[in-house]
Amino acid sequence: MLRNEILIVLALSLGASAVSALISFIGSLTKPGGLKHQAATLNASHAPGRPWLDLAWQLFGIATALVPVVLVAHLLMRERAGGLRAIGFDRRRPGFDLGVGTGLAAAIGGSGLLLYLGARAAGFNLTVVPEALPDVWWKIPVLIASAVQNAVLEEVIVVGYLLRRLGQLGWTPWAAVAVSSVLRGSYHLYQGIGGFVGNMVMGVIFALVYRRWGRVGPLVAAHALIDIVAFLGYALLAGRVPWLPTG
Repeated sequence: MLRNEILIVLALSLGASAVSALISFIGSLTKPGGLKHQAATLNASHAPGRPWLDLAWQLFGIATALVPVVLVAHLLMRERAGGLRAIGFDRRRPGFDLGVGTGLAAAIGGSGLLLYLGARAAGFNLTVVPEALPDVWWKIPVLIASAVQNAVLEEVIVVGYLLRRLGQLGWTPWAAVAVSSVLRGSYHLYQGIGGFVGNMVMGVIFALVYRRWGRVGPLVAAHALIDIVAFLGYALLAGRVPWLPTG
């Protein structure tokens, strides 16, 4: 039952994203020209020239992406584990979560940027375009909401839920950490080899932090901060600084 449950949850969320990313990566590899001459856009317009319709699509995408998190909360409640509180996604320790999360974000964010720039220069990565939204009033709030959605979805499912379930199935801690980190890297394959390796390393670090404190709260905070800086930083700096690739 637990094995089937894991497969269903992943098939409805990041497992499907991993398959999609693999297909996308194969397509990029077989396309004429190097990877660095291709672009992967993360937050794109869904209705160019129609800002209100575009906003509706953006909010719809963010909301529906969080449905698997609601499913995980329901499944954890059914085993009387207290829902998401069982994996440390609650408001019991906000100061701790934000403090540890900020430290993680500072340590991983800078090194991640250097890895991306190096991998792209070596031809192992596509040019990542964090946002390509129109310059309208809702652009910044939507980018922040998108960053938070990414953080909640990934950390709750790939770390908290998956490590808990694999532990219940009798997996060793290191085997569970390996599966979690490889899964995280795999659904970033659409960015190229650099995206895969960088996120896999991040996955190991995050999984070990979770095993240390049993909370995904700090991981959600760290991931959200990393993505917010990436999205807003690109929006402010793209085309204004020479070292930032723009696709």
